[in-house]
Amino acid sequence: MASIKIECVVKDKSRIGESPVWEEKHGCLVYVDITGQKVCCWNAATKQVKTVHVDAPVGSVVPRRSGGYVLAVGKRFAFLDFEKETVTDIALVDQDKANNRFNDGKVDPAGRFFAGTMAIETRPAEVERQQGSLYALQSDHSVVKHFDQVNISNGLDWSLDHKTFYYIDSLSFAVDAFDYDLHSGKISNRRLMYKLEQAEAIPDGQCIDAEGKLWVACYKGGRVLRIDPETGKRIQTVKLPVDMTTSCCFGGKDYSELYVTSAVDGMDEEWKQRQPQAGGIFKITGLGVKGIPPYSYAG
Repeated sequence: MASIKIECVVKDKSRIGESPVWEEKHGCLVYVDITGQKVCCWNAATKQVKTVHVDAPVGSVVPRRSGGYVLAVGKRFAFLDFEKETVTDIALVDQDKANNRFNDGKVDPAGRFFAGTMAIETRPAEVERQQGSLYALQSDHSVVKHFDQVNISNGLDWSLDHKTFYYIDSLSFAVDAFDYDLHSGKISNRRLMYKLEQAEAIPDGQCIDAEGKLWVACYKGGRVLRIDPETGKRIQTVKLPVDMTTSCCFGGKDYSELYVTSAVDGMDEEWKQRQPQAGGIFKITGLGVKGIPPYSYAG
């Protein structure tokens, strides 16, 4: 086994770094700072970060097949032209919930953009319960609501055969699985796949690797877990030098690097001094496993 190496590659501190996605054609890691209200692009070759500021908390960013990106920002789905720094609204959700915002999102293998909402936090990970919903932006720009009664809509991904959808509502402290119909985009038969242990804290973002195993970032747990969905067992834990790990994705030339975002919101001065890299982005190498390229929004 190669030894695992953890390196802080983006020193810029995000208040809540989230939604990392590797963009192969530019050799970039694209991600958001939710409460910092910005979308960032870190170039792995130049190590430079380019930033576009937006007008509301931004939960997630995904690539768009026709170029540019799609955002789940505030309570809106919107297109982002990164070069021109323009945001064009597509659809509004949760219109009856003044205090809601989008959180994590990801594109399914058919090109639909799934993203969920939550109530705006009173303190980090403390929210009014069951105010959120899970939505999908279809390629024709229409929106489908899959379910509601969500606390903190978070990490999501699909099995390699596209027949299972994995989903995290953070305050259920679990990863759930659903049957997935790729043709219709419908989800059904919700079940518990993995329940977190106390030390693992709060499940946040997740991604799948090329062997079909899930990687889950643990907010306040300072680690990522590798979980086997077949058995529902944890098979590996990688600890990071910061507690507020938020999400993860595979990237790099051959998708063998795991990138992990983190947050600094909610940490007091003493905590920040103890963890000076909090809010940075970490690259983990030597895991001996690769990821798969992300899907792009089809509309």
